[in-house]
Amino acid sequence: MHYDDHQSKEHLLHAHGTTENKNLLEHHHTLWHEILCHLPYAIFSVALAIIVLTLLSTVACMHVAHRLFHSFHYLHILFAATGTVLMFRKYSKSITWGLLTGSIIPALFCTLSDTILPFLGGKALSLDMSFHWCFISHLDAVLPFLFMGILNGWVMSAHEASRQMFYSIGFHFSHIFISSMASILYLISFGFDEWWHHMGFVFGYIIIVVLIPCTLADIVVPIVFARIQRSSKAKQ
Repeated sequence: MHYDDHQSKEHLLHAHGTTENKNLLEHHHTLWHEILCHLPYAIFSVALAIIVLTLLSTVACMHVAHRLFHSFHYLHILFAATGTVLMFRKYSKSITWGLLTGSIIPALFCTLSDTILPFLGGKALSLDMSFHWCFISHLDAVLPFLFMGILNGWVMSAHEASRQMFYSIGFHFSHIFISSMASILYLISFGFDEWWHHMGFVFGYIIIVVLIPCTLADIVVPIVFARIQRSSKAKQ
């Protein structure tokens, strides 16, 4: 009898823990709340990226920065595809829509945060910036990172909530840090040689550059795609 009571208590505790883990994985209901939730990650990530790049600038040349940009941009695509698929599959199990979401969203938003917005930021300072899009110039290098990100998100979505919570602890910070590195490295590599003279602008601008696209790509847009898919399925 005591054994059965003990088993019942353990079952209740496990169920309560599972519920808590699921609650921890729930997201806010508005874009504004999501942005506020991710703002500390963005601030600390950009600050750390500036520290790393300041140290690297003492020993590295522009050619090294150009290589580093591509490395971090490809890694950003990997992280973005993982997060996009993981979020989409919380709300929809459609394979076709999952593949489309995991391909389109990282391609658009990684380009936006790593290339387009840094390019426009440099232009706003009247710098002679060059535009570079890796999905055109280096598609053969981009695709393996994109495909592995989609696969990784699919595998992670099959794990239980407690394990997903464990992954998410460092996932958001790592994703935003990698995006911060890619964005600043684009500035350095394609026209913003003496960026440290404008460090205040770089710090504030890159926070916006990584915060809004990463929040949209990781959370908001995958949920919208999932709702569209479920709505279209319901009408059939």
